[in-house]
Amino acid sequence: MTESAGRGRREALVSSQVSDLSGWSVAAWARRPSGGAPRVVSRSAGDAAVPQRAVRRSTWDVHYRRRAFFGDLVVATIAGVVASFSVALDNPVGLRVALLVVVPVAWVATLALVHGYERRYLGSGPEEYRAVVRSSVILVGVAALVSYALRWDAPRDVVVVVTSLLAALGLCVRHGLRRDLYRRRAEGLETQATVIIGNARSVVPMIREIRRAPDQGLRVVAACVSGLDLSGDGPSEVEGVPVFGYPDEAMSAVDLFDAEVVAVSSDPDLHGPELRRLAWSLEEREVDLVVSPGLLGVAGPRLSIRPTAGMPLLHVERPVMSGGRRVVKAVVDRVLTVTLALLALPVLLVVAVAIRLDTPGPVFFRQKRVGAQGREFAMVKFRTMCVDAESRLAALQADAGNDVLFKMKSDPRVTRVGRVLRRFSIDELPQLINVARGEMSLVGPRPPLMREVDAYEPDAVRRLRVKPGLTGLWQVSGRSDLSWDESLRLDLWYVDNWCLVLDLQILFRTAKAVFRGAGAY
Repeated sequence: MTESAGRGRREALVSSQVSDLSGWSVAAWARRPSGGAPRVVSRSAGDAAVPQRAVRRSTWDVHYRRRAFFGDLVVATIAGVVASFSVALDNPVGLRVALLVVVPVAWVATLALVHGYERRYLGSGPEEYRAVVRSSVILVGVAALVSYALRWDAPRDVVVVVTSLLAALGLCVRHGLRRDLYRRRAEGLETQATVIIGNARSVVPMIREIRRAPDQGLRVVAACVSGLDLSGDGPSEVEGVPVFGYPDEAMSAVDLFDAEVVAVSSDPDLHGPELRRLAWSLEEREVDLVVSPGLLGVAGPRLSIRPTAGMPLLHVERPVMSGGRRVVKAVVDRVLTVTLALLALPVLLVVAVAIRLDTPGPVFFRQKRVGAQGREFAMVKFRTMCVDAESRLAALQADAGNDVLFKMKSDPRVTRVGRVLRRFSIDELPQLINVARGEMSLVGPRPPLMREVDAYEPDAVRRLRVKPGLTGLWQVSGRSDLSWDESLRLDLWYVDNWCLVLDLQILFRTAKAVFRGAGAY
């Protein structure tokens, strides 16, 4: 059978399968790399590897945009009322009434102008929040220009209060909408059917990364994979995702599964003209195209597109953790450390007394840890174990969570008071002393033991480029429940993408993680 005949047979099968609406089965098509006859494998409707039926396209962006619009109107109306009542009573009544109309209209129009309702920015990334902040700044400038043009002495304090209120409430609205969207996506709602294209090596990590971030709303329904033998003995699925065929059969997969997104992983066989033709075909079907550059652990702010000779090149900025940025981090660490120490002082005193009354031994536990650039330091914690804990460690190694990081639930060495302290991470508060000394930071990778560092693979050594932290991404993402590989991935991401805003976000999330107490033992 010729290649064109085989492809025609597959397209006919697609048409017949889609048109049959009662108990239809899905067929998996494949052709031999040598050009032999195609294989047709029928899967019944009960086969778990293949979706039962194409789903209706989601309209999450329409709902999100509508709710954002009405939320912004409510926020602007509140700000308009504040502005109306804040102007002097000797101003014309018409002015105060006009503010009730002008503020909402100006706010919504400015948000639209700065792409605050644009689909690609909704629900993920910082651009949606930046649009809110930009809008408030623009309105300050507009108010100044209008005041100058009309020779009207606009009350500056009112302008500042109203625009600040718009920014604060606007950010709260967008944050609330995003949290609700993430919750719905975690429940399997508001998701987008996604077809993945790529070679066998790149498709697997891409599927795993997508599943690791369900809040992004991508639901992988099929894969078109090169580099696999899809003949009779070949695989029918990858990571639980049905293999539909080869990359050049992607459009058939899009039509059959009613996909809304096509995600292209790094594939040397799919480049330039082929990728452009794919984009044209998807444009006709109003299907989104996303392309992975094959980079892992690189945050958006470090990426930029630089067109060169008509070819878009992805520029990756080098991680910066020196100079002014290092000074800023050190200053913030010291200021927050002093503040936290003063606030926590009563708690520290109560805990110290409780430890002394619970079991014999010192209040504090000091242990050698490895800091930035491999320098050792004495980390200070409240003692949560019996005094002979280190001598009993060897007998418990077999029950460790992994080969590098020793963690076990219901550790018999932990005292009664220690169990409570660990649950809420109170035992780590004395590490504020290490932060004040400059040995640690408030936020950073977990401080490792020397025996752990000795077992590091080359990639893990990169954790030592920055100071270890009292908290970090590992703390707010599962704590001791995380595997070593997951902890390492989070720490490396932090090292490569550090910024002050990220530190503040982690500190805020740490408070919530500590109160929940999950993953601490």
